[in-house]
Amino acid sequence: MSSEKLAGLNVSRETLDGLETYRVLLKKWNPAINLVAKSTIDMAWERHFVDSAQVFRYAPKKISKWCDLGSGGGFPGLVCATLAKEESPDTVFTMVESDQRKATFLRTVVRELDLNANVISKRIEDIKPLQADIVTARALAPLPKLLDYAERHLVKTGRGIFLKGTSFRDELSKSLETWRFNHEEYASLTDSESVILLIGDIERV
Repeated sequence: MSSEKLAGLNVSRETLDGLETYRVLLKKWNPAINLVAKSTIDMAWERHFVDSAQVFRYAPKKISKWCDLGSGGGFPGLVCATLAKEESPDTVFTMVESDQRKATFLRTVVRELDLNANVISKRIEDIKPLQADIVTARALAPLPKLLDYAERHLVKTGRGIFLKGTSFRDELSKSLETWRFNHEEYASLTDSESVILLIGDIERV
């Protein structure tokens, strides 16, 4: 099976075809329910798909549960679920998205791509702890709030992986007022001013 590079990952043609099916669905649904900003839809491959795929590089493989919070159009969680179909097929992905229309879109992609994923269409605060090994989020909330969500939904040894923009240092500083945690920073492949934060050992001060 031939493979190509995506965000530094070796991915098969089958996986790329799945992501292309996803991109076509995104473009079809976006005018009706605004899954991503209209200005980004024509550059969705790099702006949303490659941006999300890079998260998968930093996640441990062969984990049981991956939770994506505020999934919206499925970034980064549903892209990672597509990549995991070959790399880590036993990992169960849960997308949490309170908007019912967006949740319907997510379920459509899950069905079309036959992903090991489910969608919870409730507010993050209203669901029971998910006991996930990984929690991801993109453009959802400031880091202190993300840590609140992560601490609730991660297992003790779990990690949060968050895509963050130019304010990430201020958010880290603010977070340390109420949280203790370890973190690593990795430069984004798609935005020179953004980073991927890996955060573990999360505890309230």
